[in-house]
Amino acid sequence: MLDSIILNFEQTPVLYFATIFIFSLMVGSFLNVVILRLPKMMEYSWYHECREFLADEVPKKPTRKLERITLSKPNSTCPKCGHAIKFYENIPVISWLFLKGKCSSCGTKISARYPVIEFITACLGVVVASHYGVTWQALFVLLLTFALIALTVIDLDHMLLPDQITLPFLWLGLLLNINGLIVPLEQAVIGAVAGYMSLFSVFWLFKILTGKEGMGHGDFKLVALFGAWMGWELLPLLILMASFVGAIVGVSLMLFKNHQRDQAIPFGPYLAVAGWICLLWGNGIWQWYLGLLG
Repeated sequence: MLDSIILNFEQTPVLYFATIFIFSLMVGSFLNVVILRLPKMMEYSWYHECREFLADEVPKKPTRKLERITLSKPNSTCPKCGHAIKFYENIPVISWLFLKGKCSSCGTKISARYPVIEFITACLGVVVASHYGVTWQALFVLLLTFALIALTVIDLDHMLLPDQITLPFLWLGLLLNINGLIVPLEQAVIGAVAGYMSLFSVFWLFKILTGKEGMGHGDFKLVALFGAWMGWELLPLLILMASFVGAIVGVSLMLFKNHQRDQAIPFGPYLAVAGWICLLWGNGIWQWYLGLLG
């Protein structure tokens, strides 16, 4: 049956891309849940772990109340009126357009970010499918793309790159390359180590010189993830691209948004975008760049 599906996709590219687009739209809807709830789940876990660790030093009665949630419970509701979201009100992009971006019960505006994330997820899914064709590489890079979208938005919102996403995909990259699915295993292992140590070294050098922490540990793990997937050879390009874009955005924020010099800027989104580009087109970009250098 699997062979028949693959054959149909190879013979009918329109069907393949349409399937990827619709599937990615649905995943995008799920990513909105992950982006919203995973940080709250982590906060709940941290709070109760700290209370347990400091049991003799904190009040018996919790000083704050955190609702325990999962990715599936409680059901999605309007944050203002509590209206339970029906299944037909949760169709990616279409429901938001049909409802005109408002709650069907109280008329509260629904952020346009939800359909935007869904649509971007679908578009990036088609790009991956177009680049790799009907292959196992397409499937796994598609999964990585979904993870990177979640990491990017969570980092923008909370300055946080959850280990619950980063570490499993780091190990997945190494497992996939046991048989050289993307790069030889030797390059993947060296890439994971070199990716982590590159930013880890910069972190400690910056801290020794300034006494401040210039980036979070999640950034080290994210670069290690990309090293595990695409090997060590493209890591310099990844860091160069991410640093260049990050510097432009940082300077722009200071010039036009009154952003303070010592105010932190998440680096994860730049790493995620640069890493995704390197994974798909890095070899061509690297050769072009080296050609410019002569």
